[in-house]
Amino acid sequence: MGLLELQAVTRRFGGIVALDEVSLSVAEGEIAGLIGPNGAGKTTAFNVITRLYTPNSGSVRYRGEDLLKTAPHRIVRRGIARTFQNLELCGHMSVLDNVLVGAHARGGFRREGSLRAEARELLDYLRLGDLAEHPAAGLPFGTLKRIEIARALAAKPALLLLDEPAGGLNHEEVEVLAELIRSIRADFDLTVLLVEHHMQLVMSVSDRVTVLNFGRTIAAGTPKEIQADPAVIEAYLGSGGSRTADGAARAD
Repeated sequence: MGLLELQAVTRRFGGIVALDEVSLSVAEGEIAGLIGPNGAGKTTAFNVITRLYTPNSGSVRYRGEDLLKTAPHRIVRRGIARTFQNLELCGHMSVLDNVLVGAHARGGFRREGSLRAEARELLDYLRLGDLAEHPAAGLPFGTLKRIEIARALAAKPALLLLDEPAGGLNHEEVEVLAELIRSIRADFDLTVLLVEHHMQLVMSVSDRVTVLNFGRTIAAGTPKEIQADPAVIEAYLGSGGSRTADGAARAD
């Protein structure tokens, strides 16, 4: 049994079926990729895992326990933290205080001084230490993405969900991000579930990849297996974008 298991999860929004009996398994310690064309249901799956959405049917288990019985505000305390496709930072707050939001979400009785020290260590790790007292507003987009990752890590998760962390980044920044994801897995001893459109990034860092299309799971396997899967190639070539499964180009 994996660290995270989704079994036949369905989520409807009126007449729209965003997830249609989706199954997904993430093993402890791996970097798992979750890909698919726009509208495939990837972020909806994240929102089900983090309890922002309740599925109409199916099960979600974390460490073998029913995650659907956990209130949304207790997900972080269970050991799951996430970033967002659209940045969810407080621009008027300092970079340090944004990271502290993650530490406070973890709960427990920790001295504020200890939490601030840990947050500063995270900022140093992510090469953001010089910006600790700087307001988040106005910082470069790539920097804001790293601040979100720092905030998620401050919650000390066992499972880190990254929702399109490469969105808006240039080629050089994506390469740095790939190395960062690998380092985070090793240095923090955690599991990563990555939703991303940037195929080259996904294929280079993932141990296993699951592919969604129109809310359904159409493939799961190693990056090599996914790149050769006819159903995956068809889904990407038929999505209206110019990308291919091997990451030769990226969709608009």
